[in-house]
This record gives sequence, C-alpha cells and structure tokens, in this order.
Amino acid sequence: MANPAKAKKQLGYFKFGSVLFSTTLSLFIVGLFGIILIQASSLTKMIRENIEIQVFLDKGLSQQQLGDLRKDLAKKPFVLQTEDSVYLRFISNKEAAETFIQNTGEDFTKFLEDNPLRDSYVFSVSEEFQSSEQLTLIAKELETQPGVFEVSYMTDLVDSINKNLFKVSLIMGGFILILIITVIMLINNTIRLALFSQRFLIRSMQLVGATRGFIRKPFLIRAFLFGVLAGILASGILYSLLEYTKENIEGFASLQNTELMLLLFVGLTVTGGFLSGISTLRSVNKYLNMSLDELY
Repeated sequence: MANPAKAKKQLGYFKFGSVLFSTTLSLFIVGLFGIILIQASSLTKMIRENIEIQVFLDKGLSQQQLGDLRKDLAKKPFVLQTEDSVYLRFISNKEAAETFIQNTGEDFTKFLEDNPLRDSYVFSVSEEFQSSEQLTLIAKELETQPGVFEVSYMTDLVDSINKNLFKVSLIMGGFILILIITVIMLINNTIRLALFSQRFLIRSMQLVGATRGFIRKPFLIRAFLFGVLAGILASGILYSLLEYTKENIEGFASLQNTELMLLLFVGLTVTGGFLSGISTLRSVNKYLNMSLDELY
C-alpha cells in the first residue's frame, strides 16, 4: 500500500509542460480568432460609417434657413453621432461644382451661365437604421422637410454591404462554434491523459480513508493555476503579436479596440482556469467512481 505521507505529497501532480503547452496553444488559437472578430467588427463599423445620405436643398435658402435645417437634421436619431461630433457636413453648390470638375475633367461652367448643382447636407447613417427598408423611410421623411429638394443614397451599395456582412457573420459564427468545441475537447483530453498516471494514487487515497473532497482539492487547485497561467501566457503572446503587427502594417492600429482587447485577455485567463478546473473535476470523478478492475 502506498505511503500516505508520500501520497499526500504527490496528490494533484501531473505533467506540467505538456498540460501548460496544450492549454496555452488552445487559448492562443481562441484568442487569435477573437482578435480577428474584433478587427472584423471595427472594419464593419468603418464600412457602415461610409453609408451616407445626401440631402439636396432648394435654391435660394437663407443662412438662417440653412442653419435651422442643420439643427433639425442633427437631432434626428438616424444621423450618426458620437460623444465628440455629429457626422453631418454641408456641401455648397460651388464645392460640388469643383469636385465634379476635378473628378470628370469637364468644366461645365464654360458653357453654362448658372451652376445647376445644389447645396446639400451629407450625413452618415447610424448602424441600427441601415437596412434598405429603413433607409427608404428616412428618405421619404426627409423629402417632406421644408427646404429639401431631393434625397439620395446608393441603394445598390447598401444592399450589397448588408448581404455580404450577413453571409460573413454566418460563416464566422460557424467557425466560432467549431473552434469552441475543438478547444474544449483538446483541453479535456490533455488533462484526462495527464491524470491517467494518477489513477492508482487516487485509489490508494480512497483506501486509506481520504474523502472525495480531500482528493479532488489539490488536483483542482493545480489545474486552475495551470489554466490561469496558460491564459496569461496566451494573452502575452497575442499582445506581442498585435504590437508587432501595428508597427509593420499601416492602418492596422485604426482597427484596434483597447477595451475589447482587454476583455478578451481577461476572458482567456478566466476561461483557461475554468475549463482546466472543469476538465480536471470530471477526470478525477471518473477515477473515483471506477472499480479496481476498470483502473487496469
């Protein structure tokens, strides 16, 4: 029979290197995909902020009327706003003519006495109002405003963006589900194999009268610490990778979301400890419930 003192000293032990490496690798893969999702979310937000509505105005409006119309537009819930600014700008017919000439190379002012282009307000649309149906309703509402001549937006572009984003979301959602299942199985199998060598020690502790809680405790503590350490290591590697990428890829920094990144790193650490603990608990309970014949 095993020496109780020696058994107590070794209880909870399993191979440090293999478990830590496998758990860190699993969490790194999850974290890498999490970063891809965060970057994709930031990129999607940038794309959606480029969905604009152009409000062409009646000619001959006074500065007072232009100012009042701007105030009315700025209050609309569908106009994209942040804490610092409103995504609303005024384009005079003179600016519009200069842009047209610059883009086409044709100067219509040479054979037209009057500038046919109109003053306009252009604004970005809030994300929750970017469906084709809502944009149609917004256009109809704005066209009833005094001083508004016509409302225009790129219908085909909006439909294309919404359809493609929906498809991408479905594909990424499927990958996430597969990845989560794979990682859980990988961590669970790694810890189960690591604890396989401890099955006789667990039985020895049962034979000398140790309670189930006493036997489980060192395994759970060690597994939780390994999981947390794996989460910290995975987060550190991901952070280094992000910093390297920001320094070497232009524009990558604009996709960063510090708050979400911090949440991701905390989530990896907590997930590492939780999954390791749950997997260890299942494995220990399995060996506690086995008969002696089954242990062999």
